[in-house]
Amino acid sequence: MPVKIRLQRHGAKKRPFYFIVVADARAPRDGKFIQKIGTYNPLTVPASINIDTEKALRWLQKGAQPTDTVRRILSFKGVLYLKHLLRGVKLGLFDEPTAYKKFEQWQADHEQKVSARRESQKKARVAVPIIRKVEETPAPSEPAAEGEAEA
Repeated sequence: MPVKIRLQRHGAKKRPFYFIVVADARAPRDGKFIQKIGTYNPLTVPASINIDTEKALRWLQKGAQPTDTVRRILSFKGVLYLKHLLRGVKLGLFDEPTAYKKFEQWQADHEQKVSARRESQKKARVAVPIIRKVEETPAPSEPAAEGEAEA
């Protein structure tokens, strides 16, 4: 049975909210799923992502294939990097505590970059004044009297 990690849409029309679920690839998008592993709300700035990394990692190690969007989310949260490090442990390149130490270092650096990006977004949003475009209509020109034009 091919298993996918994908988004399941909820929310009203034009107001999407997604569950990140593990489902059979043959099941419909919003249909039956095996396990819910997180949520994704693209409407907040920045988009809010809550994911259980342990569950996601376990499913990836079992062979579940993420969709393109979910792959980007998992990469952003570091789940794919942790999978990569644990593969190195399995191959004997380094031990497990070293892998988790590297992951924690990456996570700290990543969080610092994300918070810097949020701050720059806040500053950019505050610094840009809202300018309303006022359309100027030309004043109607008054026709000159014929007597004045000749004089």
